[in-house]
Amino acid sequence: MELSWWNLIPTYFDGTAFQLGNFPVRWYGIMYIFAFVTAYITMWKINQKEKMGITKDQLDNLFTWVIAGILLGARFGYVFFYKASYYLSNPSEILFPMIHDDLGYHFVGISGMSYHGGLVLGLLFMYIGAKRNNLDIWKTFNLAFLAAPLAYTWGRYGNFINGELFGEATTSSIGMWFPLAHDSTLANPILHHPSQLYEMLFEGIILFALMYNLRKIPKLHDKMPCLYLMGYGLFRFFIEFFRKPDAHLGRVDLFGMSRGQTLCSIMIIAGLAWMIYLFYREKKANNP
Repeated sequence: MELSWWNLIPTYFDGTAFQLGNFPVRWYGIMYIFAFVTAYITMWKINQKEKMGITKDQLDNLFTWVIAGILLGARFGYVFFYKASYYLSNPSEILFPMIHDDLGYHFVGISGMSYHGGLVLGLLFMYIGAKRNNLDIWKTFNLAFLAAPLAYTWGRYGNFINGELFGEATTSSIGMWFPLAHDSTLANPILHHPSQLYEMLFEGIILFALMYNLRKIPKLHDKMPCLYLMGYGLFRFFIEFFRKPDAHLGRVDLFGMSRGQTLCSIMIIAGLAWMIYLFYREKKANNP
């Protein structure tokens, strides 16, 4: 098989951006910074445009809480959703980024972050941060969920640069050769779906565009959390058919779903139920 420049894109990247002494600084970590900056700027610009009244100090303090919640939630979510038994036997590896051998300690970083865990704890910390800064909870949630897809885009781009979380094998020309797949060589390549790019496009850019335009509809203007849960859940659910599941889990959840599809199903149901409740509450308030 003759490979094109497109098929070989993953070979052009090195997951390490630069060395800081003996510590490698990974592109994936840098993408978290880009994500938080993108979310901050998006929220601040919309806040100014719509005169929502959030001060810079309030937003700064809110983001301190949100960043802490997302990082802790993403890590603990991976631990409990994907490798609970392993980390129960090796609890020191949950947050300690070093390993020890005969040559001493070596920095290896923290491997494994869960989007769904970051969402859950990020929400909780956002609620606490909004309360502590005297912000309207629901308006804050609406603003944050609108900005979330653009921020999320950077995370999936980081996965792509790392050459991880690639998709199932494919014979389509859209496929790419990922060295970390360890299932082929350049002489006899097996291509995989670049599912990170699918997620970056649909769960990030397209979802933001849809939500930004749907919020112009009066009845949906303050339903961003519900729309996000349903929109992300639906896009991710279908992209999971192209994404290779974790090797130690496979597609063994209910109805042969992957773990990601199971968690996304919960998101979709939660978002739909939340929206139905909000519509019911509004109808009841308008017709006492």
